Amino acid sequence: MSFYSFVKTVVYGVLKPLYRIETIGKDNFPAKGAVLLCANHIALLDPPVVGITAPRPVHFMAKDEIFSVPLLGKLVSNLNAFPVKRGMSDREALRKGLSILKDGKVLGLFPEGTRSKTGELGQGLAGAGFFALRSDALIVPCAVIGPYKPFSKLKVVYGKPVDFTGLREKKAAADEATELIMKEIRKLIIEHKS
Repeated sequence: MSFYSFVKTVVYGVLKPLYRIETIGKDNFPAKGAVLLCANHIALLDPPVVGITAPRPVHFMAKDEIFSVPLLGKLVSNLNAFPVKRGMSDREALRKGLSILKDGKVLGLFPEGTRSKTGELGQGLAGAGFFALRSDALIVPCAVIGPYKPFSKLKVVYGKPVDFTGLREKKAAADEATELIMKEIRKLIIEHKS
């Protein structure tokens, strides 16, 4: 068993009963090939919760400050995360993300770039659109529907892959591509919020 699988099993065993996590739409997740997984961001626990419910290992882009924290930095690196400098164009992080997708793996992003203070879906940043347009990845929207309250229900919903062929062919702007992704995440939130 890999370190990733081991940690996933342990974290699943703790978080699933604590937050009564319900996973919806797992069958929408492509079994192989490059996937750009884009989720809303409502809490610090979103990355592990998306990581344990996704059917395949996820390579998350994470804020670079995490990597300078002793032990935590090493742990997240061993769990496929890689750093991105927020608030600027980080070419190294963009290259790394494209390389993950080129290798047919799953790249996980929170397009808002930071947690929502209100719990409402915020504005998406151009980075998600950049990866969607510059790769052949299937784009899977994901909605984390809280709140994170012990023993109340938390939903993680995976939507059907979004078709980006038209936007790629017309060489759309990254902002336009991100807008489409955010629209799909919003649809999932509206449909599954109860």
